[in-house]
Amino acid sequence: MTSRSFVKEKVFLLFSFLLAASAGNFNQDFDITWGDGRAKILGNGQLLTLSLDKTSGSGFKSRSQYLFGKIDMQIKLVPGNSAGTVTAYYLSSLGSAHDEIDFEFLGNLSGQPYILHTNVFTQGKGNREQQFYLWFDPTKDFHTYSILWNPQSIIFSVDRTPIREFKNLESRGIPFPKDQPMWIFSSLWNADDWATRGGLVKTDWSQAPFTASYRNFNAQACIWSSGSSSCSSNSSGNSWMRESLDTTGQQKIKWAQKNYMIYNYCTDSKRFPQGFPPECSLA
Repeated sequence: MTSRSFVKEKVFLLFSFLLAASAGNFNQDFDITWGDGRAKILGNGQLLTLSLDKTSGSGFKSRSQYLFGKIDMQIKLVPGNSAGTVTAYYLSSLGSAHDEIDFEFLGNLSGQPYILHTNVFTQGKGNREQQFYLWFDPTKDFHTYSILWNPQSIIFSVDRTPIREFKNLESRGIPFPKDQPMWIFSSLWNADDWATRGGLVKTDWSQAPFTASYRNFNAQACIWSSGSSSCSSNSSGNSWMRESLDTTGQQKIKWAQKNYMIYNYCTDSKRFPQGFPPECSLA
């Protein structure tokens, strides 16, 4: 082996190690919180699975709390007839005045599309749902679901394509989640009273157990511990803290919403007969 080849091999091995390290480890980053053995961490912490049967679902929670971050998770959803099931992946604080940033995947009959449900809660108030179909089958392979949460906005992305932005409009009197640190949660559970066609289609338990899989968790984030943040006050090393949608990102959101959005609370006049929430006209 030449010295040049040796150096290249060393660089490649170092690069591979850094990639592996950045993906996170479920044994280190999360605790299984419920399910009585239905949630499993496999492959030396590189894979996590949640399952649901007629007795119980399952879930996990991050060990760290975060106050702002850029968080990725690759998820492969329940295949086949997943009607009645919900796979929830979200950030949340606790209490009646909690903040929350939601991805929820609503199962459906075989061959029908999943519904991706998004919501933002501030100080205990939600009712900000937007729903989408996806432009791929989310049960065939892993796809990356991302939340960018910084002082300017919350951006939901799927495979690096932004689909929704919730801006900080506090200057206009609209609350924004910025003071409560949040944990990462995920769960797989039965919601056949509402999840599929408003509860008309029930869970087919002959298909159980239902399983969703997770890998490649990555958090560039400010960890909150003992009342303080791991990020410095100037956050000079955290470019995501100042990240916003550029022209390309804005075009991608318009593409996703034009072609795949199936519900937007800001256009549901029956739900808001007294007028839409103020962010609908200011965003």
